[in-house]
Amino acid sequence: MLPYKSLIQIDRNAHATLYIQVCNQFIALITNGTLRPSDVLPGSRILAELIGVNRHTVKMAYEELTSQGWAESVPRKGVFVLSKLPAINKPSIPQSGKKGNTKETFVWTNRFENATPAESLQHTGLAIDEGFPDVRLAPVDQLMREYRSLSRKFYGKSFLRYGSSQGSQNLRIAISKYLSNTRGVIVSPDNIIITKGSQMGIYLSAQLLLSSGDSIAVGTSNFLTADDTFKYAGASLVRIPVDENGMDIDYLEGVLLKKKIKAVYIIPHHHCPTTVTMSVERRLKLLNLAKQYRFAIIEDDYDFDFHYDNKPHLPLASIDHNQNVIYLGSITKTFAPAMRIGFMIGPSPFIQAACGLRQLVDRQGDTLLEEAFAAMFDNGEMDRHFRKSLKIYKQRRNLFCEILRTDFRDKIEFQVPEGGLAVWANLDEKIVLTEMAKNASKNGLYISNGSFAKNEFFSTNAIRMGFASLRENEMVEALRVLKKVLD
Repeated sequence: MLPYKSLIQIDRNAHATLYIQVCNQFIALITNGTLRPSDVLPGSRILAELIGVNRHTVKMAYEELTSQGWAESVPRKGVFVLSKLPAINKPSIPQSGKKGNTKETFVWTNRFENATPAESLQHTGLAIDEGFPDVRLAPVDQLMREYRSLSRKFYGKSFLRYGSSQGSQNLRIAISKYLSNTRGVIVSPDNIIITKGSQMGIYLSAQLLLSSGDSIAVGTSNFLTADDTFKYAGASLVRIPVDENGMDIDYLEGVLLKKKIKAVYIIPHHHCPTTVTMSVERRLKLLNLAKQYRFAIIEDDYDFDFHYDNKPHLPLASIDHNQNVIYLGSITKTFAPAMRIGFMIGPSPFIQAACGLRQLVDRQGDTLLEEAFAAMFDNGEMDRHFRKSLKIYKQRRNLFCEILRTDFRDKIEFQVPEGGLAVWANLDEKIVLTEMAKNASKNGLYISNGSFAKNEFFSTNAIRMGFASLRENEMVEALRVLKKVLD
């Protein structure tokens, strides 16, 4: 048996619960090759004694591993690493004085060369948006209090001068701690750049990774603005099917046998627009393919924080042992869209190149605002906001789906989303989405006409219907108007 007493380390002062700590450390053992597919895990009583926790804690950790797709329970035999997972070799340790094997690591390059205005969504009336937070829940007063407090302090005046294009060091430190506690992403603040939302991260990644004529793999259904950003960089899009388990990585593997791919763009949690989540097996296979074929993975994890039924899968960035993943996140999506704060994580050469490019279009962000957000993380206000919002959004999701199920059963098909802020709604083919949106507008309701989800390969009669920004009375009224329009 492996020396679990030293391999599984418990920190009782950590933010994460004990069973999640155990679960995450088993995931690390699986993804670094220490545990292989079909390996048996120690019995709950034995492991509990070894690592000094309650047996129930171990059982909960094993249940979480199973629910996330890392393990399987065999009656009267025990818990095993899922046999269907692809085998992962242990990372080799470079010999002293020798450079690492460049064939196993993607070579990051700094190259860039050589687009319609976005629609205003600052509606004051009734709106079923495409999945945005309720800005009324955001602790803006507390944020502004921190902002004002910093601006009045002697050392705060320095934040009004030119600063680093990499962003506030205090905010990078706070985000580094936050990602470690909540997502298992262990990253130095030096490998983080603060951006103005995840879109800036997509743009910087595209300009640095892609040259004219390069190919990037994206979903058949995909975030339209990302598609446009890659096209603007001169790249051609290679469409990969997306099903209920996310991007079809087996299909991607077939493409890689015939075509050179420079990067793969994925939204593994709550895919935009379809809201599906990528399975663990596909995540691991994608990482193996990235190592084998030496392409970059741009992981857009824009709303990781909102997951309602089970614990979300860990990001690819948390199990990336070959530095192939560029990880994008957003505070904008969890706080308020107008507060343009996001982050991008990557290898040091890539982050430094991103800082150089960012200076050409945006010398730096709002350092004072970034410092105020850092204070909000440090004093626990952001954590309280996330927990409060999660509870409210889950209630709103449940009510929204209940009304769709009862009042629109003959017009809308949908799956209850495990997370995110929107439902992917497939409407009856007789309904013309553009006419629906126009008629809804005449009745005082804004709703998407579905054009944002369409591209040259994807044109289903469906829309994203956001529930998070609607209070219960507003939701009931909005869906009443929509039912009237559809009837």
